[in-house]
Amino acid sequence: MQKEKIILAYSGGLDTSVILKWLANKGFDVIAYVANVGQNEDFEAIRQKALATGAQKVYIEDLRHQLVTDYIYPALQANTIYEGTYMLGTSLARPIIAKRQVEIAKAEGTVYLAHGATGKGNDQVRFELGYYMHMPEAKIIAPWKDPEWLGQFEGRSDMIAYAQEHGIPIKASTKKPYSEDENLIHISHEAGILEDPSKRADLDVYSITLSPQQASDEETVLSIEFKDGIPVKVTNEGDQTTVTDPLKMVLYLNAIGHDNAIGRVDMVENRYVGIKSRGVYETPGCEILWKAHRNLEGITMDKEVMHLRDSLMPTYATLIYNGYWGSPEFEMLRAAFTQSQKHVTGTSRVALYKGNVIFAGVQSPYSLYDEALGSMDKSGGYQPVDCKGFININAIRLIASSRRA
Repeated sequence: MQKEKIILAYSGGLDTSVILKWLANKGFDVIAYVANVGQNEDFEAIRQKALATGAQKVYIEDLRHQLVTDYIYPALQANTIYEGTYMLGTSLARPIIAKRQVEIAKAEGTVYLAHGATGKGNDQVRFELGYYMHMPEAKIIAPWKDPEWLGQFEGRSDMIAYAQEHGIPIKASTKKPYSEDENLIHISHEAGILEDPSKRADLDVYSITLSPQQASDEETVLSIEFKDGIPVKVTNEGDQTTVTDPLKMVLYLNAIGHDNAIGRVDMVENRYVGIKSRGVYETPGCEILWKAHRNLEGITMDKEVMHLRDSLMPTYATLIYNGYWGSPEFEMLRAAFTQSQKHVTGTSRVALYKGNVIFAGVQSPYSLYDEALGSMDKSGGYQPVDCKGFININAIRLIASSRRA
């Protein structure tokens, strides 16, 4: 009897290695799928480990360029931030991972998909909603919600014992005592010693940004060119480095952001499943892009368009955070935000200094800014007497309301 194929989202860590062997022992032909979304890993070593653990085949997919153009950039156009702080680094990477996993399943002729996300987190929702949006007939095996798995593995010690029993290579535990997820956008740090929100994160938590105390005492000035809200060129005004390729641009901004202590966030957020969670994030390159982009919008976006977009952004951010990338309501908002960016074209200069992204000037051929009109020293064609009627008309309802009180 032919075995069913199953596509496992595989990282090479303890959890997914044990899951791979567990699925193989249950009678599946396991195909390991590794998504390269910018994490610092030895992908060839992960391939060899998957094969040694029992995978029939291994896919290693470089999704980095598409992650930038198809996911980071649409989020940038809306200056998308969840709960006023989180720049959605993990949330933006999950839909592209799920989409490619389904594409592999279709190529391999199977509807079985598996992941190692826990039953308390957001990623289980993001992966599984993504699977269903691209393959309605998908059959999902999520061990951390499977009674058989939960009866066998109560925690890390049980998995280590299982790995030793089945000859799965595991590293001696030299990891930091918390969970981390890394991609092009950010690195997140959760759990372990960070679960007490009354405690400040230790300095050794951070890994892709310097502390402000370590950063240079000199500013780094960048000139970032945008077209329709999308960055097309970054120039370092100090050493004249110029970058235009989307992936290389994000990598460069991550490196410059690291040196200038940009992008550190420590927050307690609301997970979709109803749990409050403390997370520490480092998002150096994208913080630079988000702030430079917002500065340029100041002179190029119509007031009412900007205010409407900003009022809808929290809904957009929540949809991304909760795993609804690609849903009908998401696509409606995305189309509106793309339209809002049609004149967000020009150059935004920012100075980076010890954790700060400082406004250093904006220019645009589509600028709505009228220097004479905004001047405190010139009338610029503005007639102050016109405001008397303007105020009187707008006060009518307020006067009526106050009389009723």
